Amino acid sequence: MFYSVPPVTRTLIIVNVAVFLGEILFGGALTYNFALWPLGTSSVYGGSLGFQPWQIVTYSFLHANALHLFFNMFALYMFGGEVERLFGIRRFLNLYFAAVLTAAIAQLIVSSIAGGEPYPTVGASGGIFGLLLAYGVYFPNRTVVLLFPPVPLPARLFVILYAILELYLGVTGTQEGVAHFAHLGGMLGAWLLLQRWRGRPPFRR
Repeated sequence: MFYSVPPVTRTLIIVNVAVFLGEILFGGALTYNFALWPLGTSSVYGGSLGFQPWQIVTYSFLHANALHLFFNMFALYMFGGEVERLFGIRRFLNLYFAAVLTAAIAQLIVSSIAGGEPYPTVGASGGIFGLLLAYGVYFPNRTVVLLFPPVPLPARLFVILYAILELYLGVTGTQEGVAHFAHLGGMLGAWLLLQRWRGRPPFRR
């Protein structure tokens, strides 16, 4: 079944799992150097480099724990394959990493405003939320079944409700330790790119 998954989605899953095994093997070294640290952070926690430009991409291959990895890869498996089949390899990669980048930018902005003790951001969630947004746009009537609770919803409604929930949790700080605004940033980046591809506002010619 796994080999029926399109090549880029399958490769992303394999790379994320491999990097997570590297995190286990090398301890915090990968997090210190490749997680997304807030702007202005330097030489903290065991000699990390602090914020570096490459981290706006590399953070998306790191995960906090096995459960974090599982849920992200499950979502990538569920939604990434359909989106990749729709767009093809090049556009799929553009969409995924545009979401990763805008998620990182959103998180950097939020962490700069919030201040406090610097902490690293990790996870493929920004890119996956971008894919989820695309899935809801192009497959609006597909049924998506929630894990908890197992309620079936049309994909479009699922995406809208999830975005509202992320905004609520981000504003209220109800669920600490989760980069809710990064998730929303990933959705925004994907939406902007889709609008550009379709020649719609704010990119209407």
